[in-house]
Amino acid sequence: MKILSFAGFVILLLLVLSGCSTSSASNSTSADSGNASDTSTSKYPDNPNIDLEFDTDKLQDIYLAGGCFWGVEAYMARVYGVYDVTSGYANGNTENPTYEEVTRENTGHAETVHVRYDPERVELKEVLNHYFMIIDPTLLNQQGNDRGEQYRTGIYYENEADRAVIDKVVAAQTDRYDEPIVTEVELLDHYYLAEEVHQDYLEKNPDGYCHVEFDTLENQQLGEDAQSLIDPALYPKPSDEELKATLTDIQYEVTQEDGTEPSFSSEYDGFYEPGIYVDITTGEPLFSSADKYDSTTGWPSFTKPIDSKVVTEHDDGLFFMKRTEIRSRAGDNHIGHVFNDGPKDKGGLRYCMNGAALLFVPEAEMEAEGYGFLLDKVN
Repeated sequence: MKILSFAGFVILLLLVLSGCSTSSASNSTSADSGNASDTSTSKYPDNPNIDLEFDTDKLQDIYLAGGCFWGVEAYMARVYGVYDVTSGYANGNTENPTYEEVTRENTGHAETVHVRYDPERVELKEVLNHYFMIIDPTLLNQQGNDRGEQYRTGIYYENEADRAVIDKVVAAQTDRYDEPIVTEVELLDHYYLAEEVHQDYLEKNPDGYCHVEFDTLENQQLGEDAQSLIDPALYPKPSDEELKATLTDIQYEVTQEDGTEPSFSSEYDGFYEPGIYVDITTGEPLFSSADKYDSTTGWPSFTKPIDSKVVTEHDDGLFFMKRTEIRSRAGDNHIGHVFNDGPKDKGGLRYCMNGAALLFVPEAEMEAEGYGFLLDKVN
């Protein structure tokens, strides 16, 4: 066996220490490109796309750079409506680069993932919102523990019509940060597929390095072909006459007349006992105490609903303010609004709710009240 040269040893050592190195890579073959990868053995969240059927003629493409592509690929593959994600190198200065060249030779390429998605299941806006949940767009040439031009953030598009959507999403993100956003937005010049060892890397190496947090995937909206945790048929809405007889004036005004309770007036503002919050008219579970936090606004606030399908979003232009209204699914009641100024480490959303639209069920009473199946959402 040949003795490894000192220079070779140094290069090998650098690769091992690199945040996105190939030192523990498996030689096993990845799932066929063009199909939602089976992640049943992964320690990461289940992939909601596994059993979905896709019309490949209708798929659209976007290319996203967000630091080491291992984690970005694994996360984006789990966004509902995404058909396939691959890792590669985009918009550099050389042709057909290798991983070592991109890492060591200043080729100008960005580690990038190619996302193919079904626009009938997930719009580009939602794909990009998920992307911004896992990056810090104010950092130049770095994400997580990785530093270098290849780890810059970028959105690369092929369809000119996508540019308007991208610009709108980026503009909305500026309100979340004190520093300017440096994520580049460019036409895709070229994309070279990375070596096989980098495809589905975290599925083959679940203990591999990853700078991405996956908890925000719990908040994504799933389509009709994805199973909901909570069955809305179990929570029928009473008649208007019954509601008028059982609700207080403020409860009826908020839920049935799209009203807003005065700030700091709800008993649930500053209330953090363990349990769940249900629709006051139907009993459908909406929020968990585990996701409640003090937003200092005077209204009960949550980072996400207990199940993404129990609430619906609607454009609200009332009083010339562009906001997103939140309504309960089974009851179709007005319950509040969602904003982009929530805790960044929890996805950046603030579900600002009217306490008058909610009823709290303590953890100790959940089993008796028929909510025992949600106890794991509280702990």
